[in-house]
Amino acid sequence: METVYTWVITIAVSSVILGVYVRKFLVERKSATERKAEARALGIDRPRSQYPFINTSLCIGCGTCTMVCPEGDVIGIVHGVATIINGERCVGHGACEKECPVGAIKVGLGDVRSRPDIPVLSKTMETTVPGIFIAGELSGISLIRNAVSHGKLVIDTIADRVRSQGLRHEYAAIIVGAGPAGITAALRAQELGLRYLLIDQDDLGGAIRHYPRNKLVMTQPLDLPLYGQLKKDEYSKEFLVELWDQLRTKISGSFHGNEKLIGVSLDPQGFVVATNRATYACANVLMAIGRRGTPRQLNVDGEELPKVMYQLVDARSYSGRDLLIVGGGDSAIEAAVGLARQANNRVTISYRRDAFYRIKKKNENAVTKLMQTNKIKVVFDSQVKRIGSDKVVLVTKSGEVTLVNDYVFIFAGGDPPYEFLKGMGIQFGGEKKEPSRSSTASPLTL
Repeated sequence: METVYTWVITIAVSSVILGVYVRKFLVERKSATERKAEARALGIDRPRSQYPFINTSLCIGCGTCTMVCPEGDVIGIVHGVATIINGERCVGHGACEKECPVGAIKVGLGDVRSRPDIPVLSKTMETTVPGIFIAGELSGISLIRNAVSHGKLVIDTIADRVRSQGLRHEYAAIIVGAGPAGITAALRAQELGLRYLLIDQDDLGGAIRHYPRNKLVMTQPLDLPLYGQLKKDEYSKEFLVELWDQLRTKISGSFHGNEKLIGVSLDPQGFVVATNRATYACANVLMAIGRRGTPRQLNVDGEELPKVMYQLVDARSYSGRDLLIVGGGDSAIEAAVGLARQANNRVTISYRRDAFYRIKKKNENAVTKLMQTNKIKVVFDSQVKRIGSDKVVLVTKSGEVTLVNDYVFIFAGGDPPYEFLKGMGIQFGGEKKEPSRSSTASPLTL
């Protein structure tokens, strides 16, 4: 009889535990299905750069990939197999590929010949214009690890050409963009004794400097020229900014901050690079800029004031302020929500449309709740007319509205650099024309 009781208790406990896991599985599957439908409706299910290729015939639906994804919302389990939920958020970290127990995932770009937003590149990251290279995010592959690899590869390629062909210009390379790819390229050029110039319209470090405080940046172990190894899988934003500032001393003589690229033109022996400060002759150009491009401006009076910003670096830095958010996309809503949760902030959103469209459900829920508690005020059908030192004037259907204001955050999107690059003769995937000066470049596939 005691044995029967033991078995009954064991079966009962096992049934409860199994029931909990089954219920959890069903809830997660339902959530993933709903998120998949929402992402498809918003047009964000399809990735813009790298993403996980999932072999559904191998996938066993274990969910390991969903648990290790650093972004948390790229992959979900739908109908028993892994599927892409929010492809735009993939950073190419590759944890899903590494941890998949059956090898069903491969992170990469695939064949990019039909991708109009990916430049055609050779194996050495050279574009269809010989002598112009691309590294980092602009190649379609994000993550610091990749940017560092690209930067070293390009400079090694240029160094080989200088050794075999000589140098007829002042600079072996002009490097545009001082993010991880550009910094690595500069360090490698310094290490090899190449004459180069690194320019950036901002400061050393690129977009990382504008990340929120304490944000963890995924790197995977890598090796920086003139510095050494970074052995951990992730580092804080503060560590990396401090590292960039430490490396500044090694390249300070060849780095020009706050210098904006205007254009690149051919000359008989190479290129002429024009900036807002000067022109430079060089044998090669490395474009190490991002894909997001220059933030769109409103072109209104007062937009040049230092109180106007195009991204939110750290919401906790603002309290007791009158703040205006311009825009109605996810970035604008997330900034408004973050600022509204700080002490005594008075947050207003100005949006040109009559309602919020194409924003994620979680953002819609968050902003609606804060609107209901008057922590966020929204002025729909409005546009900024003028920005003053202590106020902002909006134009609405009912007339002009003047708001007391300390800071303005504009989220009007950005202008990707694709047309600029095409104007230089660089060919993108999907284009039928022949390469401008060489047929040596081939589509980049992973």
